[in-house]
Amino acid sequence: MKKLAIVGCLAVLASACGSDNNSPNGPSALPTTIVFNAALNPANEVPPVTNADAAGRGTGTFTLNLTRDGAGAITDAKATFVYSLTGFPNNTSVTLTHIHEGGPAVAGGVRINSGLSAANALVLANGTLTNQTFSNISVDVGLAQQIIDNPNGYYFNVHTALNPGGAVRGQLVKQ
Repeated sequence: MKKLAIVGCLAVLASACGSDNNSPNGPSALPTTIVFNAALNPANEVPPVTNADAAGRGTGTFTLNLTRDGAGAITDAKATFVYSLTGFPNNTSVTLTHIHEGGPAVAGGVRINSGLSAANALVLANGTLTNQTFSNISVDVGLAQQIIDNPNGYYFNVHTALNPGGAVRGQLVKQ
């Protein structure tokens, strides 16, 4: 019995010595991928959309892929936009997709551009778009940290030709 107790204690001691809470894989490691969701709605626009795009809806996912140094500070950030839309009029032209700075009911400036523009607009032949993706977009590391710290201070916005100021928007919610 005494030998069994000694073996058990040695096993616990050995496993504790092998643990490093400061390692990148330890329990205190900071995430390198952070996902935000947004419920896209024309009523969230400032002012709310009331024209033909008013029936549009969507979901957006904004992902930050981060590189961190040994201390956990962000040294590089890349973004991915993925969104789906429905309820728009046939042949709606989606011209822009951005992350803007601004809380609910605040129209704020563009902070991260997806790369979509009027020159390469997306046409929703049947008023629907599924899993549109823009990826590998460089993000300022300071801005990435600000979004992580206060996602509700930023919103996902999709613009159309009919609503160049924005057709649907939703505040970011960290997952």
